[in-house]
Amino acid sequence: MKNPEPTDGTDREIVLQNPNRYPEAQARRLRPWLERLMDELAPPARSLGIRFCGDREMRRTNRQFRGLDKTTDVLSFPGEEGHLGDILISLPTARRQAGSAGHPVERELKVLLLHGVLHCLGYDHETDQGEMERLERRLRKRWIRDEDESGGLRV
Repeated sequence: MKNPEPTDGTDREIVLQNPNRYPEAQARRLRPWLERLMDELAPPARSLGIRFCGDREMRRTNRQFRGLDKTTDVLSFPGEEGHLGDILISLPTARRQAGSAGHPVERELKVLLLHGVLHCLGYDHETDQGEMERLERRLRKRWIRDEDESGGLRV
């Protein structure tokens, strides 16, 4: 990504597409968190695209772009010229993973969004000898907290 001037967040566009209207993927809950995350991790970025999809669309996209004929939880497509990139998240897979981990789906979505943003920033856990994994672990402690007593996520 080129290094344009940092944005103050007011001229940043975060597009959240939720064509299947998954209730867990509400823009009004995720957008403020994403804006703060981008302010810290990618201040020059002027835009980010996110789409929540089903397993069928994710499998098709994974096959098309990675040659893997199976669904996955998140795919990231780095952008250029001020656009951080695009992130595709399978909501059914996120639900299953949240159930297995014993935490809310909203928390799992934040885990996947953080992971996707790091990929858009150029990190690659498949080739970097653990650098992305270590960074992601540190960032999760700061950006993704456990539920508080009221049952809501502290952010």
